[in-house]
Amino acid sequence: MKKFNVTVNGKSYAVEVEEVGAGQGGFTYAPVQQSPAVQAPAAPAASVPAPKSPEPKPAPAPKTPESPVSGELLTAPMPGTILDIKVTEGQAVKAGELILILEAMKMENEIVSPKDGVVNKIHTSKSSTVSTGEPLVTIG
Repeated sequence: MKKFNVTVNGKSYAVEVEEVGAGQGGFTYAPVQQSPAVQAPAAPAASVPAPKSPEPKPAPAPKTPESPVSGELLTAPMPGTILDIKVTEGQAVKAGELILILEAMKMENEIVSPKDGVVNKIHTSKSSTVSTGEPLVTIG
């Protein structure tokens, strides 16, 4: 047994932790038994009208193919949310210049231009959610 002092929400606790698997050839998993959750008594169904289920929203229309845009396509390196777009279409950019800010896992990631060129097309918008590999900007 190892003893540790742990602080949770400003309150200190002394805990003992048993080391398992050391010298016995591995770890054996034994699930912790939890007491069943206490359920509130059910209200009579006749006295409360059932809420209407919201109607499903129609699926967004697929994007129509646009005329091909020449240049290097800059894609999302990870899933996240676009916090800000620092360039406009037609703007000249230099290699390493900040293009947009992508928030992923509570971190702000600066996406920079891979080369000198002109922003031909911005494929995303501020506050939109993007997946890995989704197009962000085309630089020609």
